[in-house]
Amino acid sequence: MKKKSELPVISIENLDISFPSGEGENRVVSGVNFEVKRGEALGIVGESGSGKSLTSLAIMGLLPANARFTGRISYGGKGSEIDIGNLSEEEMRRVRGAEIAMIFQEPMTSLNPVHTCGRQVAESLLEHRKAGKKNVREKVIQLFKDVELPRPEHIYDAYPHQISGGQKQRVMIAMALSCDPKLIIADEPTTALDVTVQKKILEILRDLCTQRGMALIFITHDLGVVSKIADEIMVLYGGKVLETKPASDLLKDPETPYTKALIACRPRLDFSPVRLPVVSDFTSGKTKNTGEVLAKEESPKRDKRLLKVENLLVRFPLQKNWRGVPTGFLNAVDGVSFDVFKGETIGLVGESGCGKTTLGRTILKLIPSTSGTLNYDGTDITKMDSRDFRPFRKRMQLIFQDPYASLNPRYTVEQTIMEPMKVHGIGTDSRERKEKLANLLDRVGLPASAAFKYPHEFSGGQRQRICIARALAVNPEFIVCDESVSALDVSVQAMVLNLLNDLKDDFGLTYMFISHDLSVVKYMSDRLIVMNQGKIEEMGVSEDIYRNPESKYTKELISAIPQF
Repeated sequence: MKKKSELPVISIENLDISFPSGEGENRVVSGVNFEVKRGEALGIVGESGSGKSLTSLAIMGLLPANARFTGRISYGGKGSEIDIGNLSEEEMRRVRGAEIAMIFQEPMTSLNPVHTCGRQVAESLLEHRKAGKKNVREKVIQLFKDVELPRPEHIYDAYPHQISGGQKQRVMIAMALSCDPKLIIADEPTTALDVTVQKKILEILRDLCTQRGMALIFITHDLGVVSKIADEIMVLYGGKVLETKPASDLLKDPETPYTKALIACRPRLDFSPVRLPVVSDFTSGKTKNTGEVLAKEESPKRDKRLLKVENLLVRFPLQKNWRGVPTGFLNAVDGVSFDVFKGETIGLVGESGCGKTTLGRTILKLIPSTSGTLNYDGTDITKMDSRDFRPFRKRMQLIFQDPYASLNPRYTVEQTIMEPMKVHGIGTDSRERKEKLANLLDRVGLPASAAFKYPHEFSGGQRQRICIARALAVNPEFIVCDESVSALDVSVQAMVLNLLNDLKDDFGLTYMFISHDLSVVKYMSDRLIVMNQGKIEEMGVSEDIYRNPESKYTKELISAIPQF
């Protein structure tokens, strides 16, 4: 991107953010300085807890009430600049949304569940007088088209729970773009998006910078993504700036071990290491196996078929008449057939709304099938009721996409993991179950003391480890991993992927690995299924599909993967 002006839209000087603690104050952001000019994009990268999101919240005037910050946040450029720290809440409301907009990280919780998606975007337009009541619907639908939401008229009237996670994120992006702000802060805006939509959103944001002279702060943990949009990249670690360089220079010649680790942790398409390197390998001066290429077998021996899916159809009603009788349907899974063999990892990829999650949950009988058959280990489970299916329930488990929403906040880790043991009769008594709990925590890399803590006391990566331990608690054979690492930092993601591979070998597990991140699926899977609009587009050995994709759709997915 070419710089449009030397006039800074936002300037940060000596920003410190701290929170009160029992021992005084805990400083979480220290001495951060940067500025972003019109037409420029600054990428801020780092792990969770590095201070990325807190810096953006300070700019938006949305820091928690107990946060203390010092330094200067200037908006508007020299001569007309505004010190955001000195604005009243009423003054900040006029700036927030209209002048500075933010795309929040978590679309699941950022949208109001009691209002339709269209109404929530329309509210922003009406609040800042960017549209009238007569034409606001038309403007919102056009915004939905701009961010490539399917069936935008339908999504205007849909509630957040009725659309996918990737579609929710696109609604949030449309909301941020609605008032043509001068500065957009994008906090992990493409985490929940598939690669093709991610590519399109990056192009939209980049075009806004160049064509409209907007400034962009793009926050992410993925250097592959930020390399496609940022002019300059700033690396944060522990609340401090480690290095700031033009994007091409930083990716070619990173200075610090931490930056080198962020680059190496992400699975690549050109080679597969025995184990993915993690941050500690670099910060400790040891880069374990980073150059060793994994010699995968073509596939595990297919001497035992564990699951057979035949002509599976899952249909949802789209609309009903005045009598409540469905008059239109969506075939979320449309005549799908495939086998899963014991000991393999079968990958499932495709764009949001292609039917990946629906297929995984239908196999686990969390969603009823419309027609077709599911045969698990020689038994037809298609029409089983919940009582008959219970013995199979513990053999087939699910690791959910969102480690924040899938844990009961009122349960300790001990209660969370021991509950399924009790339900399925694992262990003869409480003492035996507690021993198994301790072994599971140790196996997933958590201390024994974690058993007595609540979910809010853990990071995202630790919560996902708790979810993995819960799935293992009932001694399963088959686990569906539904976007189970999509919400994690690349370094934490690498640790969890290594853990899943270790557990697969140690416990003889079979995985169905669902993800929109094709590089992760390639690293994990033996065979790959590509889905498109509810149907199987292509199926085969992962390496073969990546090296020589047959369908145009698969080629587009692979070409959209951000690489540097």
